[in-house]
Amino acid sequence: MMRRVNKLMRLMLGLPFPTPLSSRLMLLTHTGRRTGRRYRQPVSYVRNGDVLLTPGGGRWTRNLRDGEPVTVRLRGSDLTARLELVRDPDEVDRLLRLMRDRNPRLASFVPFLERDAPIDRAKLETALGYGFCVVSSHLDGERLP
Repeated sequence: MMRRVNKLMRLMLGLPFPTPLSSRLMLLTHTGRRTGRRYRQPVSYVRNGDVLLTPGGGRWTRNLRDGEPVTVRLRGSDLTARLELVRDPDEVDRLLRLMRDRNPRLASFVPFLERDAPIDRAKLETALGYGFCVVSSHLDGERLP
């Protein structure tokens, strides 16, 4: 099911102009660690200045490396960014709260995040132990559209 949804999302987010979906979703294009295969992953984001923050749960984050150059397709434009994978519990907690404040729907797809409640530290640390992180995309001198 998710393969079909992601395929449709890639088509919609890949258009050369902004769409209603692109206000909260972007395409992250990166290269596989072992295979060298190119991936185009639709992900949610929250803008924090010139940084795009994404909750990094799931297998797709296994291919990401700190400092790796990637392409993000944001509101119809391709931009170059460098990744920072944030795994420090205090910083992840802070960033998740910031993201939730700007996009309350985030709580519906981050299992340990509730809309109006503090983040359960035990659940957060368990998730971090299983590979959860916040993916911080720093733009390489480009302005956000």
